[in-house]
Amino acid sequence: MKKKLVDYKNCINKKFFSSKLNKDYSKILKNIILNLDKANNIFHSLSNKFQYNFKAKEINKFKKYKTISIIGMGGSILGAEALHFFLKEKIKKNFLFFNNIDEDKLRTLKKNNKLDKMLFIVISKSGNTIETLVNLLALKIIKKNSKNIIVISKKNNSPLYLLSKKMKFYHIEHKNYIGGRYSVLSEVGVVPGYLMGINIQQLRKNLLNHFKIYNKKFLKNSSTILANLYNKKKFNNLIFFNYVPQLEKFLYWNQQLIAESLGKKGKGFLPLISSAPKDHHSLLQLYLDGPRNKLFYIFSIEKRENEKINTKGFDKNLNFLNKKSLGQIKEAQKEAFIKVLKKKKIPFREFKIQKINEQTIGELFSYFMLETAIIGRLAKINPFDQPAVEQVKIETKKILN
Repeated sequence: MKKKLVDYKNCINKKFFSSKLNKDYSKILKNIILNLDKANNIFHSLSNKFQYNFKAKEINKFKKYKTISIIGMGGSILGAEALHFFLKEKIKKNFLFFNNIDEDKLRTLKKNNKLDKMLFIVISKSGNTIETLVNLLALKIIKKNSKNIIVISKKNNSPLYLLSKKMKFYHIEHKNYIGGRYSVLSEVGVVPGYLMGINIQQLRKNLLNHFKIYNKKFLKNSSTILANLYNKKKFNNLIFFNYVPQLEKFLYWNQQLIAESLGKKGKGFLPLISSAPKDHHSLLQLYLDGPRNKLFYIFSIEKRENEKINTKGFDKNLNFLNKKSLGQIKEAQKEAFIKVLKKKKIPFREFKIQKINEQTIGELFSYFMLETAIIGRLAKINPFDQPAVEQVKIETKKILN
């Protein structure tokens, strides 16, 4: 049997299983599978029939740029940043990410770089995202017929789309039916990924693994358990305890996905990112001996061979580290952490990746999108909207006007 790229494991008390939710789950998953190949479905980007709103030969003319800046917020940029960070050893170009209003970062870019020699990818589904517009305007790169600007947005009456049309920028249409935080496998993530030089076919290779027998059961059990926990409000903190540095930006993508999709009607999970083993020495005391309101997601990687520590000739008290690799030491720390979690009956899940490659990150993207949306449907909330965020956007514009 072919070795899996990600091993999934739950260690959560079985009392949180629900036969009623299992029945609802079957209906929800069947609906997703039946509509997967249909356009205008939010999960259509997982389908083999998904078509992009651009042609590779049109994007090839932008490959000459060695430095590429991506401007966006939330789901418009987090996925591309996750791809870049996870696969950075393969990527030869310089990528910059503008995902906040940061005056110093903008000033440094303008001072130290020739902006006309850089490519800018500006992404906003609505075309109204204030921070994205502000960063674009602050860089002072807008010129008619600019050949170094790509805009990805809906075709509507938004400031960004109208500006791109007026200035004749290269524009790629953002599909209306795909929400920002579910868009990483659409043009939003794939255009930057293509320009990074990553293999897009490999990125998409494992997207449907979760409908196969060996992963389907895990997705079902996990979704129903988490929906049950969500409704009971018993564990409202998700701690992403991360032993894989390359996954850091992916976890920020996942944080937004879960928080924005499920934080509704007085319920929700608060996803917090914790770096391990660093946080063994700062937060672990609270995690293990504090309030019992946390569910741990432990991310680790199969031990990789690397340089081993040599303690020969030093104090004998260091002998326990002799001929141990950094990977072995981190693995031991993780196993010790899990052992204590089990002793204290603290619930956790483990996601152990086997390889750093396109297939792995593609599989993780699709898994968490599916699981999050299914939890929302099981909990009778809409996992695709963000009404509270829209309220703040409206109030911000009122103040600025």
